[in-house]
Amino acid sequence: MKYFPFLFLFLLTACDSKKSANSDVERWQQQAENITIIRDGFGVPHIYGKTDADAVFGLLYAQCEDDFNRVEQNYIWATGRLAEVEGEEAIYSDLRAKLFMTEDEAKANYEKSPEWLKDLCNAFADGINYYLHTHPEVTPKLLTKFEPWMPMYFSEGSIGGDIERVSTQKIKAFYEGDMEIPTAELDSIQSKKEELEPAGSNGIAISGKLTQSGNPILLINPHTSFFFRGEVHVVSEEGLNAYGAVTWGQFFVYQGFNEKTGWMHTSTYTDVIDEFKEDLVKIDDKLMYRYGEELREVETSEVSLKFKDGDSLSEKTFPMYRTHHGPITHANDGKWTATAMMWEPVKALEQSFIRTKQDGYKGFREMMDIKTNSSNNTVYADAEGNIAYFHGNFIPKRDTSFNYRQPVDGSNPNTDWQGLHDVDDHITLLNPENGWLQNCNSTPFTSAAEFSPKRENYPNYMSVDRENFRGIHAIDLLSNNKDYTLDSVIELAHDPYLPAFKDLIPGLVSAYNNSSPKNESLKPAIDILRNWDFKTSKSSIAMTLAHFYGTAMYRDAEWPNHIDNAIEAHIYFGKESPEEERLEIFESVIKDLETDFRTWQLSWGEVNRYQRLNGDIQQEFDDSKPSIPIGFASGRWGALAAYGVSYSNPEAKKIYGTRGNSFVAVVEFGDTVKAKSMLAGGQSGDPDSPHFNDQAQRYADKEFKTVPYYKDDVLKVAEEEYHPGQRDKE
Repeated sequence: MKYFPFLFLFLLTACDSKKSANSDVERWQQQAENITIIRDGFGVPHIYGKTDADAVFGLLYAQCEDDFNRVEQNYIWATGRLAEVEGEEAIYSDLRAKLFMTEDEAKANYEKSPEWLKDLCNAFADGINYYLHTHPEVTPKLLTKFEPWMPMYFSEGSIGGDIERVSTQKIKAFYEGDMEIPTAELDSIQSKKEELEPAGSNGIAISGKLTQSGNPILLINPHTSFFFRGEVHVVSEEGLNAYGAVTWGQFFVYQGFNEKTGWMHTSTYTDVIDEFKEDLVKIDDKLMYRYGEELREVETSEVSLKFKDGDSLSEKTFPMYRTHHGPITHANDGKWTATAMMWEPVKALEQSFIRTKQDGYKGFREMMDIKTNSSNNTVYADAEGNIAYFHGNFIPKRDTSFNYRQPVDGSNPNTDWQGLHDVDDHITLLNPENGWLQNCNSTPFTSAAEFSPKRENYPNYMSVDRENFRGIHAIDLLSNNKDYTLDSVIELAHDPYLPAFKDLIPGLVSAYNNSSPKNESLKPAIDILRNWDFKTSKSSIAMTLAHFYGTAMYRDAEWPNHIDNAIEAHIYFGKESPEEERLEIFESVIKDLETDFRTWQLSWGEVNRYQRLNGDIQQEFDDSKPSIPIGFASGRWGALAAYGVSYSNPEAKKIYGTRGNSFVAVVEFGDTVKAKSMLAGGQSGDPDSPHFNDQAQRYADKEFKTVPYYKDDVLKVAEEEYHPGQRDKE
């Protein structure tokens, strides 16, 4: 009998838990009745809800239907629990997440959010949890219940956002006691970065004076890893009607448009992250740091992180240190170094959602005053006829006597950020006289040719003045065209010319011409390149030779110390590098092609392929399995329609694209909005879905689909219509 009270308490707790679960299900079912999901002929979900929260509930439910794997993975990473799935090697990614925000801090941010934002966060969690409830066959890798505070960790839709710029290698070196990464290892890390496909995106806005219709046209052309975002349309009776790309697991359209405005983000060169070397001293077992004439105490805490260890979980406990500059993330010159960045998750979520509901330039410009879109530039167009460009959004004021491109002395109060610049101080453009503007992750000082902002009018930390080949390519095309339509902008965005080879390939041909004695076995390949027009296509053998030669030059040639960007490198390798080196590298390219493919005479489409085998986030490419020839090329060479590689299978010989053109849209704003779009592969991550790969061949052929934006048009192409939880019942 002595156990009876405990048994009673257990049963009472179990009953309460069951009541709570039943209450949640009833609430979800009731909310689902306010939501209709219409799937069009490409599986794109058009979500209609009474309130914004209803629309968010439906949006997250639909995302989970399409690719729960990616929704979950993003939050495993963002909330700092990756090592529980991937093992101890991921633990410093988790520690990085916790250094900037603990779970308790995320919960506190949720609690202090305005009620309307709480409603959206609640709907986010409810939509995913209802999906899991209605799909018991789905087994999460880790997250069996989603919480409304989780979006605080994932408040803007860039790949990784600012936090990914904080090196996990440096965190590991610091926390494992080595303090700093040895120079040789740093050189290796930098070398690997240089070999990677350039990250970035293209945004182009064209005013009505250059279009056939007289309406502005916006090109939305992010370059991300394939399948990183889905395509959605989300509508409420509270003014939401946004179409575009959503990063899996987020409740706002990240790149897209509504009936009146459109927004495209490109990664920014604005300096938004700074490092402060702290001067530490220990006094009476307290860790202090110098700040001017005073000593301040270092905030110290601990975090325990779990990691997969065989079939079980193990745990490591780490100290965490913080100054007023930010968390200590690494050491520099033997000094503990704090990393400062924008970390305002509530405001960032507010801005990301508010952006999608603006109906003109005035409201859009006021939204930018929230100043939390830190990792991005914004290219904009609207139905009022405006086109605009915003370079960055979160820009701390700094003392320009210090070089913030390097770590600064945190003990000197003059190095502190001095508030934020007003948006009016930022590098911006509104309706330039030439009628177009562009950003391809390039300098803002050529964004509208001669009508661009002037470098001398801005502090140097607002932007690096660095051009790239995509920027050069876009400017050349835009400077020589007019009478644009949606279709002609699609053609422009896929122009095959590759400006990076303009110096590189003639330099190789010249080296061969000047060589003595000549390697006659190279002559046929050299002659193909001699007659090449520097345009990519599926049938081009020259493109194959040029790609492998250019890649080998990046990897194997000697780089002079004075070269710090790709354009300078190509000029050097084409005109100044040793001619013997050029020929040696090209000879090795020919030999490698003959070894791998038995011939160097390969059309680009034979080598450059698209393959999606399953729903895995990282594909195991296989030359023996079906794939599609692709005529696009790497953004490194100046291809606007970038198609590149960020990882590969060593067993595969062919090139399989993993990033570049992913979601692409062209949008015309007038009395009504018109748009065409493309999604790499398809909407669904399920290989059994008809929408897993139904856009793959269209992607290769540049065959965009017409966007059904208005409900009458959506109903004409409707494939399914249902409430969340009732898809199989109707």
